[in-house]
Amino acid sequence: MTTSQTDICPLHTLEFVSYLGDSHEGSASQNCGLLPNQFQGKVGVYAIFNASKILQYIGYSRDIYLSLKQHLVRQPQSCYWLKVQTIDRPSRTVLEGIRDAWITENKSVPVGNGTDADAWNQPIDVKQTMTAEEQANFDNAINETAQVKVLKQVARRVEAEVLETLKSRGVQEEIRFNPKLKEEGLLDLK
Repeated sequence: MTTSQTDICPLHTLEFVSYLGDSHEGSASQNCGLLPNQFQGKVGVYAIFNASKILQYIGYSRDIYLSLKQHLVRQPQSCYWLKVQTIDRPSRTVLEGIRDAWITENKSVPVGNGTDADAWNQPIDVKQTMTAEEQANFDNAINETAQVKVLKQVARRVEAEVLETLKSRGVQEEIRFNPKLKEEGLLDLK
């Protein structure tokens, strides 16, 4: 729903939108597995819900579609449903006001805005997922170039795991990670 700069639609009044198109059993929607493209290039606030429609995260963006794609990659098991309010012109004050009103309406801070905020908002840090062998290879690397090589290998492993998880969810979106960030042990969309 698009509103003027001052209207705040209460979260409970907004319709749920499927994160990955109409994925109900028996439906053959052409949008199945795709993010809702009506939010491409749209400015607004969005609430993300898990499969049980429990609020996980509230964010705002200058391009809701791109933000939803990032969240799907970072938290694929938590992104099933959305509620969105778009606005006509970017205004951080208005966007933060809507987000804060929705958090207040929820009566508690969603995990993605509290304890798990980094997992929702920051690139995936593959260093935190290193196996004991990978950590030993990194620690024993003879120089920085060898450490970068280990980080890239770990990043490729984690990338494959993320892509497999997304595939199991039926995601049809093109997912491309920034190759430069892999050298730093980070995964983020290009």
